[in-house]
Amino acid sequence: MKASPEIRTYKGGLEFRAASDGTSIGTLVGYAAKFNKQSRNLGGFVEQLAPTAFNKSLADGVRVMARYNHEDNGLLGTTDAGTLRLEVDEIGLRYEVDLPDTSVGRDVAALAARGDVRFSSFAFHVPPGGDEWGYTDSDFPLRTVRAAHLVDVAPVNDPAYLDTTSGLRSLAEARGLDLAIVRDHAARDELRVLLKKDMDGEPTPEPAAPVAEEATPEAPTDAERAASLDVARRRLELLRVPR
Repeated sequence: MKASPEIRTYKGGLEFRAASDGTSIGTLVGYAAKFNKQSRNLGGFVEQLAPTAFNKSLADGVRVMARYNHEDNGLLGTTDAGTLRLEVDEIGLRYEVDLPDTSVGRDVAALAARGDVRFSSFAFHVPPGGDEWGYTDSDFPLRTVRAAHLVDVAPVNDPAYLDTTSGLRSLAEARGLDLAIVRDHAARDELRVLLKKDMDGEPTPEPAAPVAEEATPEAPTDAERAASLDVARRRLELLRVPR
């Protein structure tokens, strides 16, 4: 089964342009991605896109969709139909999509015109060798994506970053590390420690073993209860014997 794409979102920069010729209900213009901008903490690392990230996808003419909130039922346009246009400049990946005269298209147009929808996002896969790991100036783990297979661009409601498991998997594969170890260090915000150990040639720790639960004692049987009561009665009888 093919892995789910990674998704990143950028705040601001989405513009709605009403159509003047009546050919569509309007056009959305924005940047789905920006180059050389470090993300927020993605769970133990930050990330940036190199200006080369989308070169191959655009050169190969792969089919890219524009989908509202990345949902299949939110299709807004495609590159092969010419209703979605992509270009790379010094800022990042810029897109224009002619909104369709559908319920989704009209909703997006109305929300974008009011400023309710003002974030852009993109979904992508990173091929083997398509990223590299290092550190920021403040010595924090940094992932640089140098090549990405573009899946879609999207106007979105929520600017939150989504699942970054693929990024951690990429790190594990690139460094030959156990994914469980990588995830454990990321959860404890200690990827920096793991990367430095790997670069210095130190052995990486084994994944923490789960703590064994103490066995719950079994309840005594009826026969065991009866025997215990019989012993208790005999002890009481001995205590009552006059000396």
